[in-house]
This record gives sequence, structure tokens and C-alpha cells, in this order.
Amino acid sequence: RNCLLPQVRGRCFTGVTLLWPGLVRQPSPEEFCNRLSGQQIEDIQRRGKYLIFRLSQGDRLILHLKMTGVLLLQPSSAPVQPHTRAVFHLDKEANIHFWDQRKFGAAWLVGDELTVVGNLGPEPLDEEFTPEVLGEILSRHNMPLKALLLDQNIIAGIGNMYADEALFAARIGPLKSGQDLTEEETKRLHQAVREVLSAAIQHSGASVDTYKQPDGELGTAHLFFQVAHRRGERCRNCHAAIQRTTVRGRGTYFCPVCQR
Repeated sequence: RNCLLPQVRGRCFTGVTLLWPGLVRQPSPEEFCNRLSGQQIEDIQRRGKYLIFRLSQGDRLILHLKMTGVLLLQPSSAPVQPHTRAVFHLDKEANIHFWDQRKFGAAWLVGDELTVVGNLGPEPLDEEFTPEVLGEILSRHNMPLKALLLDQNIIAGIGNMYADEALFAARIGPLKSGQDLTEEETKRLHQAVREVLSAAIQHSGASVDTYKQPDGELGTAHLFFQVAHRRGERCRNCHAAIQRTTVRGRGTYFCPVCQR
């Protein structure tokens, strides 16, 4: 969002080339293309992992990149690369390419964004997200913390790698139940989540796999990871080997000594 918005605010969609109609979840692909054409981008906001384009005719274009999706701002003369699922044509000779190797991404064009994002949990970077709010959330759920942090209906916007990093920073094991956290642990986790996410934004995301910024540059957040994707490497705190396990189907990295 931070990279894309200054480049596209005020520009108009002139058309859409859907290379994979399955990208569009609502409305029909044909209506999606017809309604989007001619609308101006007034703003882009984020809700959880969703990008919300606020458009001039009151519609909301909502995009979710999922695991491998990338939005690339390209000149209109740029060739379409393999795995590009849609090309959003803009005025002033520019296009937004939706690249998604694994076809997990999704797009909606709706009048009310709440029909798509209305069930998401609170935003961890909002001022209203206090340690007390986190504590109340944790007290309602008897599940591993790693799974809890990834459930977007409980807390919105925390990705797999950043959940690992936040739990390491808070010195809490990924399998510990949310209900079992002490008040002090809850405060540490609250601070860690906010610091890890803020750092990720500052470093433009993590490019450990396919992620790129809209200008094609790589993010650098992964260069500062303490545990994520470091299985077998030494913990920088205690020098124990970083381990990997699976929590509710998601790969999870942690230090067996620092995290309890």
C-alpha cells in the first residue's frame, strides 16, 4: 500500500484483462471488468491482509494476495510475465499486474467492503489494540498461540513469519495456550506483535519466496528475522539450534531454549 498509493492515486482504470477468471470472487468476471472500467482510484486502505481501493463511483476493489501474490506497477508496454492472473489497465500508460504463482489470490468489486472484511478481528497496530484487549481475546481461546495469532477472525493482519518472530521476541513458545498466558506474558506479546509488524512495514516486507514491492524491488524484513526460516541455524541469543515444527498445518520456527 505505502509504495503503490502515491503512484496510482487519482488514476483511472481503463480496463481489465483477466487471464485467470478464477481470481474474481464477486461479482461475475464480466461484471467485474465492466464496472471497474472508468473508475478513479481515490485511496487505498488496508484491513488485515486485504487491500481496499476506494473508487470514485462508490465501489470498493478489494484484493488479497494470499501466499504468493504480487502487485507490480508496470508501463503499459511491459510484457506480461508467466503466472500473471490479471492486468489492471490505468490511464497515463501504466498497468497493475497481479502476479500469483499458486493461484491463491482473490479479487472482489463490491459496494460495501464489510461484505468481505466485516468478520475480521481487531488491527494489532491500532491504538485501541491495548494489552488489556489482547488479554481479553486470549482468555477466550484455548488453542496454541501460533494458531491464534494467525486466525484473521481473532486478530487481523499477522502473517505466518511475523507470528513466529513475535513469539520469539516475547519469549513464548508457539504451542502455549492463549488462556495460559500471564499478565506479564500478555504485555510482552502485545509489545512484540506491534514492534515486529512495524519493523516489517519499515523494511517493506519480507522477500523469502516470491514477494516483491510494486516497483519490483525486494523487501528486506527477512534479513532481520531471528527464527523464521532459520531452521538449524544458531539462535542469536542463546546459540541453540532453531527448530521447526507444524502448528495447525503451518510451518513454525522457534528457539527451544529462549521460548517457553
